[in-house]
Amino acid sequence: MTDPQQVRVLVADDQAMIRLGLRMIVDHEPDLATVAEAADGAEAVALARRERPDVVLMDIRMPVLDGIAATRALRADPDLAGVRVLVLTTFDDEEYVTGALRAGADGFLLKDADPGTLVTAVRRVHGGGSVLDPAVAPLVLDQWRRWGGSRAPAGADAGPAAAALAGLTGRERDVLLAVARGRSNQEAADALGLAVATVKAYVHGLLAKTGCASRTQLVVLAYEAGLVVPGAEDPAPPA
Repeated sequence: MTDPQQVRVLVADDQAMIRLGLRMIVDHEPDLATVAEAADGAEAVALARRERPDVVLMDIRMPVLDGIAATRALRADPDLAGVRVLVLTTFDDEEYVTGALRAGADGFLLKDADPGTLVTAVRRVHGGGSVLDPAVAPLVLDQWRRWGGSRAPAGADAGPAAAALAGLTGRERDVLLAVARGRSNQEAADALGLAVATVKAYVHGLLAKTGCASRTQLVVLAYEAGLVVPGAEDPAPPA
């Protein structure tokens, strides 16, 4: 039985050795615990409904149900609204990245990320932040542009409208930058001198104003607009 204070993690990957490695990394941390392993997307969804994990480490290419469809299923279940999804990807998964973004993934991390980066990412998405591996950012941005941003096909999640950035208030811009840099609601609140509830309200407003479907889409919008630069800690200076 896991400690109620621990972050509960579900590992979903069709390769047993990768699942073992991820479990070892997660279980090595005192504040994290693996509660279940899934070998395909359908099993991941079923286990998520049974175990109610805090974070799912989701592979993209899996049999029966791939990681994109599994993420979409998790997002469609109101009982799993609190479950966060961190997609583990490779450069070979480029064609799938947009699908995962549209499905509502909370972050993207390369499979060869070091253990420290992985556990930090798990903690960050659990805290309400978004993760976009600097090495993955150009790949995500490229796919986002191919998707067409706000010109998403009929029936797809509404993409962000870049023109909406011009109408942001100074404080909304500050919150967007905090989100784009991966800060959780608490971290953003501490940095900006706001209450956590106020940050949540700003994020909700940003989603509505820009047409984004998730915090991760807000991150991509900020990258695409040049507000932040892949791999850079600080936002890019205004043009």
